Amino acid sequence: MTDVMREPAVIALRGVSHAYGAVRALIDVDLDVRAHEVVAVVGDNGAGKSTLVGVLSGVLVPDTGEVVVEGQEIQLTSPGLARQLGIATVFQDLALCEHLDVVENLFLGQEIRRGPLLDEVAMEREAWHLLGQLAVRLPSVRAPVSALSGGQRQAVAVARALLGEPRVLVLDEPTASLGVTQTAEVLNLVERVRDQGYGVVVVSHNMTDVQAVADRVVVLRRGRLNGEFDADLASYEQIIAAITGAAPHPGEGRS
Repeated sequence: MTDVMREPAVIALRGVSHAYGAVRALIDVDLDVRAHEVVAVVGDNGAGKSTLVGVLSGVLVPDTGEVVVEGQEIQLTSPGLARQLGIATVFQDLALCEHLDVVENLFLGQEIRRGPLLDEVAMEREAWHLLGQLAVRLPSVRAPVSALSGGQRQAVAVARALLGEPRVLVLDEPTASLGVTQTAEVLNLVERVRDQGYGVVVVSHNMTDVQAVADRVVVLRRGRLNGEFDADLASYEQIIAAITGAAPHPGEGRS
C-alpha cells in the first residue's frame, strides 16, 4: 500500500460536484485512482455512489470541478471519450446480450475482420487468451451468455472492458445478487486485474467484500467525502461510523 501511495494518480477527481435540479448528489468530491490499487467507494443509499460512477464513466458531466487524467485536466463529456482516455466501466446491469455467445459479446462493435468477413478464429483465440489471463474458466467461448452463472457473466463483462486496454476499471456493485461461491470468484478476479497493473474502483454496499479486496476505502455521505481509509489499518467500526455520520469529516477521520 505504501509503495502504491507514492505513485501519481492515473485518474483523479478534484472538487467535483453534480446536482439533479435542487438535489446536490456530489459536493466537492476528490478521488485519486492509482495503478496496482483497488479503491472501494462505499456509502449508504443516496450517498452519491451512482453519480460518482456516472462522472467517472462519462455518462454525467460534473457541474463544477476537474477530471484529471495523467496530470492533464480533461472535459469528460461522453462514455466514448472516457474509454479513449482509459476509463472502462462495468455497470451493475453488465449490458450483455443474453442470446449471443461469449465471443460475440466480447467483440460486439469491435469485431476482428479479415477483409470484409469476420475473423471468427482470431476472435476465439483472443477470447481464450484474455479469459486465460484473468484465470476465468468457461465451458466454451461459444456458450451463450444466458447459460453462464452470475460470476461468469461478470467475468465476461470485465474481459470485454479490458479489451480496450484501459488504465482504470470501474466496477459498479460487481457482487450484487451473487451467491457466496460466485462472489468469491469475482473478488479473486478483481485482485487479478489489480495485480496486472490496473487501477480498480469498486463501488459496493457490501462491507465484507470491500474489506476482502480493497487497498483503500473512500466513504461518501450525503454527496460529500466523509472519510478515506487504508483498508489494512481501518476497522469495520471506523468505516461504518463514517458511513453513518458518527465519524468526523475528512482530515480528522482518516486513519
